[in-house]
Amino acid sequence: MSGRRRYVAALDQGTTSTRAVIVDESGREVGVGQYEHRQILPRQGWVEHDPMELWRNTRRAMAKALAEADVAREDVVALGISNQRETTVVWDRRTGRPVYNAIVWQDTRTTEICRELAGDAGDDRWQSRTGLLINSYPAGPKIAWILDNVEGARERAMRGELAFGTVDTWLLWNITGGARGDQGRPAVHATDVTNASRTLLMDIRTLEWDEELCDAVGVPPAMLPEIRPSVGDFGTVRARGSLGGVPLTAILGDQQSAMVGQGCLGPGEAKTTYGTGLFLLQNTGERPELSDHGLLTTVAYQVEGQAPHYALEGSVAVGGSLVQWLRDQLGMIRTAPQVEELARGCEDNGGVYVVPAFSGLFAPRWRADARGVIVGLTRFADRHHIARAVLEATAYQVREVIDAMSADGGRGLDELRVDGGMTDNDLLMQFQADLLGVDVVRPRSTETTAAGACFAAGLGAGLWCDTDEIRELAGEGCRWSPAADRGRMESLYRDWNRAVERSYGWVTD
Repeated sequence: MSGRRRYVAALDQGTTSTRAVIVDESGREVGVGQYEHRQILPRQGWVEHDPMELWRNTRRAMAKALAEADVAREDVVALGISNQRETTVVWDRRTGRPVYNAIVWQDTRTTEICRELAGDAGDDRWQSRTGLLINSYPAGPKIAWILDNVEGARERAMRGELAFGTVDTWLLWNITGGARGDQGRPAVHATDVTNASRTLLMDIRTLEWDEELCDAVGVPPAMLPEIRPSVGDFGTVRARGSLGGVPLTAILGDQQSAMVGQGCLGPGEAKTTYGTGLFLLQNTGERPELSDHGLLTTVAYQVEGQAPHYALEGSVAVGGSLVQWLRDQLGMIRTAPQVEELARGCEDNGGVYVVPAFSGLFAPRWRADARGVIVGLTRFADRHHIARAVLEATAYQVREVIDAMSADGGRGLDELRVDGGMTDNDLLMQFQADLLGVDVVRPRSTETTAAGACFAAGLGAGLWCDTDEIRELAGEGCRWSPAADRGRMESLYRDWNRAVERSYGWVTD
């Protein structure tokens, strides 16, 4: 193989689309394929995806990326997967058909299940064991809901007929052969430590399924995939696939993958992904640190044969989706990038604050009773102020999570690394730097989730030697430094906190 250029492929299966990329040895993207999928909203608070549509789009995206790159599959040395976490699929092992739609991480239907699980002990009942709070976010209660609401599902699961997986596992199982297997080998039913740590079923220290937790949540252990390191052996692509025979050497949950793509591989390093939601992770090294301020403890990544790295995480439900709401529900803009132009039509927010608690508040407040509010409206306020308040809401929510991280670990930030579609918005990024009082740094490629899966897969295949080489691949693209008056920024932040408190207690049932 020496003398020929080598490439790495990655699948980035996200909340709104499935993206496949091919990168070369320098980390440069040479091929891409991307397809959106439907958002199925059966009831208020329910969010579903069609797992078969995700699998179809995966095949289409991989084929398109390979064709665009114009490389032979023999030159692709590895495939990595990153995925929307917590989103839950249950399927029949014999037929390969899901028994229900995928329940998406944003879905809140399991709120009552979680309330019963928490009981008098509270939502932090299992935090020391799992790193998570008991709420509608983790995958475990979603599995239980499917088993209890699809006729005969629980009995079939007890007999070993059904399999569970977060989206990485669902795709891996299909990519390695599905119900038919591949060339006499059964499909691989496995996940990695980062995705397993989002289920409420894995002990965060032993990195194994906890039978007591499985029993309490109501999930038969026979359904669960094998837990493996993030960088290691996950089998090979089925022969009939566009990347047939290529080894799968990495799986990471999307936010952990973005950490790798940013090169945040050492203690204290932090990144924020500005996507559908907002996800801030700070690497805490080889020891899990528990939060007293509303954050989650998660596995950041693990290389086969090495100790895992952990992270503190703050997940905010509404980020870019607030701009989508401004576009789709209010019709104030035609395209998402137009929000910046609209927001620049005023000098400040005019006293207007938008609190996007559409399905409650996630980290660090965790208020399921909250709902969205717009406060500070006067006759002076217009659509420009609302657009600016929408952007500022994003930055305020990130500041809240960073303050919680500082309170937990005492680690201040030297800089914040950022990625995701919203980082193309200069107004937002400058406001974020001003609000935090530290530099905000964007890498050369904002698609760090896919890049992280590529880098991890290449590391697993020996294309890149170590994590230092991955840091060099990430690089720096743009930097914003604080330029505003600190007193003014703190005043704005105080008023934001007042606005958030107005959203509390709206849901009383």
